[in-house]
Amino acid sequence: MINRRGFMKSGALALFAAGFGGVPGFVVRAADNRKIWTPYKKNKVLVCIFQRGAMDGLMAVSPYADTNLKLLRPSLFMSPAKTEGGMTDIDGRFALHPSLNSLHPFFAEGRMAIVHGVGSPNNTRSHFDAQDYMESGTPFNKGTASGWLNRAVGLTGHDATTPFRAVSLTSALPRSFYGDNEALAISNLQDFAIQMRGNPAATHTAAQSFEQLYDQTSNDILNKAGKESFDAMKMLNVNNIRNYQPAQGVMYPASPLGNALKQIAILIKMDVGMEVAFAESGGWDTHYNQGTANGALANNLKDFSNSIAAFWQDLAAYQDEVTLMTMTEFGRTAYQNGTGGTDHGRASCLFVLGNDVAGGKVYNNIKSLAKADLEDGRDLPVSTDFRSVFSAVANGHLKINDDKTLFPEWGGKELALMKA
Repeated sequence: MINRRGFMKSGALALFAAGFGGVPGFVVRAADNRKIWTPYKKNKVLVCIFQRGAMDGLMAVSPYADTNLKLLRPSLFMSPAKTEGGMTDIDGRFALHPSLNSLHPFFAEGRMAIVHGVGSPNNTRSHFDAQDYMESGTPFNKGTASGWLNRAVGLTGHDATTPFRAVSLTSALPRSFYGDNEALAISNLQDFAIQMRGNPAATHTAAQSFEQLYDQTSNDILNKAGKESFDAMKMLNVNNIRNYQPAQGVMYPASPLGNALKQIAILIKMDVGMEVAFAESGGWDTHYNQGTANGALANNLKDFSNSIAAFWQDLAAYQDEVTLMTMTEFGRTAYQNGTGGTDHGRASCLFVLGNDVAGGKVYNNIKSLAKADLEDGRDLPVSTDFRSVFSAVANGHLKINDDKTLFPEWGGKELALMKA
């Protein structure tokens, strides 16, 4: 039998948002009976994108000036030279892949920072384990029950009066959102809004069981949070979502990431009290036929770049409230393999975009790509712990300042990439 604490911890809202049995009838009825709602105060919003599959940071942001790179990657090497891919030189040492050109203006304006040589201190090359460690924020402890973003939401100190504090635009709740604080997983905002405005007969049985559980509880916090949630849900007007028009000239890519970021933009503009949003992008596991200026990686980078650029341009007046950060579980080998690709490596790079970011710089502690400086003679070493970046962004943007809770078992220093 589910107890009241278990009901909260499992995230009842996440259950029906992800499609487990439809929307409980008591939520729909309560939403329909509540008064017209007043928008929440604008919150600072942290948007995280997980690039699942391990992005090749050495090609996305290439240390092309290191002569070792061309020896390591004779057919994958790229540089700013037109004959070698036509990358965009950003500081005389590093260059952006041409598919990332739509992000370059943000870097040039000082709004976007790049962190290179970043990754986990745990040297696992398992996608599953590395993602789990990064999302839990405890790279040497698989038993951590909560995710770092769930803990971040709890540390903001704001009342949980809205179910939209933490929203993942995915079909299932990501590991980052596991924990005691309410979080939503919504694969399609329009479908969710339609469910909220109706009461399908198919969900009647599930609705009854949820209603009974809700009615039986005497927990004041759960009752208060649940009832306040109904107001927020009333805001999800399906017509407004269906007819949403981005800012003039903005066109989101017709891709899962583009669609997810567009829906996050909608929620930000609705002022529903969201503080943390999550999206993901797949297809980064480039073991073969990786390509250079064209190919699998180039296509993925273009979608990634154009989706983020559209999202940022769409926000316009909201940009001061939003910071976006990307992450990937690990990088690729410095050496190319025999099938025109790269295998599981160690460090990669990530991007941080926002008006409170000290951008226009590639933050790194990379020595060289000489074999003696590579981990195990084959990988770009992790010279920046991912937690030093995540904590800097969370503390600098969300004003948390509690690293002991946010990242237990870590005593490192934040990377100084956020403005004072």
